[in-house]
Amino acid sequence: MTQRIVFLDRDSVIANVRKPSFAHEWTEYPATRADQVVQRLRDMGATIAITNKVPLSAGDLAQLPDLKMIAVAATGSNMIDLAAATQRGIVVSNIRNYAVHTLPEHTFALILALRRQLVAYRADIEAGLWQKSQSFCLFGHPIADLAGSRLGLFGYGALGKATAQIARAFGMEVIVHTRSPLPDAAADGVREASFDDVLETSDVVSLHLPLTDKTRNMISAKELIRMKRNALLINTARGGLVDEVALADALRAGVIAGAGFDVLTTEPPPPDHVLLNLRLPNFILTPHTAWASAQAMQTLADQLIDNIEAWAAGAPRNVVTP
Repeated sequence: MTQRIVFLDRDSVIANVRKPSFAHEWTEYPATRADQVVQRLRDMGATIAITNKVPLSAGDLAQLPDLKMIAVAATGSNMIDLAAATQRGIVVSNIRNYAVHTLPEHTFALILALRRQLVAYRADIEAGLWQKSQSFCLFGHPIADLAGSRLGLFGYGALGKATAQIARAFGMEVIVHTRSPLPDAAADGVREASFDDVLETSDVVSLHLPLTDKTRNMISAKELIRMKRNALLINTARGGLVDEVALADALRAGVIAGAGFDVLTTEPPPPDHVLLNLRLPNFILTPHTAWASAQAMQTLADQLIDNIEAWAAGAPRNVVTP
């Protein structure tokens, strides 16, 4: 049987995407709006849909009787109605562990920039303050070492574990809160801790969790006020884990020392987004690029086709269920 494959947002993956080894017809679109999904898949009689961020709702799936597989070109699958897909016998596979270098490195780029006050000092230089200094150096923003400080991780999957490895290389103590037991915690050089312990005692709190009903707004105003005044909050995981209005208020009020975010609840953000317009030297926002090194994208592209070929061979892998 010839499979009919439609890639709904090909421009979201900047890599060489090889074609599957089995008989197929391939159609790709640079991008697809939500209101175009059904027509594009139905017109092609798609049996396999590839999507990175294009949503597939229960209503969409009900109009696509030929669809048998959804290959998600990302780890997050919250834009797919998984219950509806399962009910219709549609296999959903995602990408896993492809960003184990790029995302932890980005996490530490944010941490280092904030702890070393790079944004603040660059602004000072652009304002001519160093040039007018009476000393050979310019003070004004407190700098703190990572060595000897505590990193608190929420989540300890592949990305959390890789982040912990970098932290230990910097001489940081690492504590972890996760729903699953950590039998290898001692061997990894980390310590299990309660939610409260991570929140209240960490110098840097980094999020490495999926967005679910249980994790949505897990960090809100009442959690931020419990963090250390000199603490940083890093989110390279999912928008929606943090109450963004509460974070903006906390940063303006000096409740925490700073924050580095790579994700927002709405992406792309509207022009009036509260964090998009937060012009503070202790806040860094990057446009969901922590995952996007050239090496990571190619790994993702290769795994994407591996998943499709595995499904076609009758042995689906990386299956996501409700």
